Amino acid sequence: VGIFVFTRCFMSKSTKKLAVAAMFATLAYAVAALSNVIPIPLVPSIPFLHYDAKDVIIALCGFILGPLYALAVSLVVALIELTISNTGIIGAVMNFLSSAVFACSAALIYKYKKSIYGAVFGLLAASVLTTAFMLGWNYLISPYYMGVPRDAIAKMLLPGFLPFNLIKSLINSGLTLIIYKPVINAL
Repeated sequence: VGIFVFTRCFMSKSTKKLAVAAMFATLAYAVAALSNVIPIPLVPSIPFLHYDAKDVIIALCGFILGPLYALAVSLVVALIELTISNTGIIGAVMNFLSSAVFACSAALIYKYKKSIYGAVFGLLAASVLTTAFMLGWNYLISPYYMGVPRDAIAKMLLPGFLPFNLIKSLINSGLTLIIYKPVINAL
């Protein structure tokens, strides 16, 4: 609360946005770190994929500050996650892509339709886009990470990667809708 009071009184509008974005990045990183301590697997057939709620925080950032801030926070959090993740640079790239597509597409739609309908439509569209986008990237990058042929990854796309990305995105969409109003009221 003190940080918000400080930013309101003593900072320019762009500096306030930067400070708020930094707070969102810090919170998203904390959520990501917590998910590494308490992993929640959504699809048992792919044990290295686990639920991570940081996209909720990044989507909230996008709704409040805009899609470019969501993109920047996605990048910063993915880079900082390298310090706690055991997936290395490949995991950082995949985390960035997933977070950026989800948060930026939802925020972009919401930017032009600022209503509950715009938020719901943006988040549902973001869930579909993220799922489709990540299927392509999983097909391209996962063979390097997992050390298996691309044919093996192709066989895992529909029974493993598709449900994981869709379930994760839909959970994040629901949580974003639940949390958005209280966060806006607090700010």
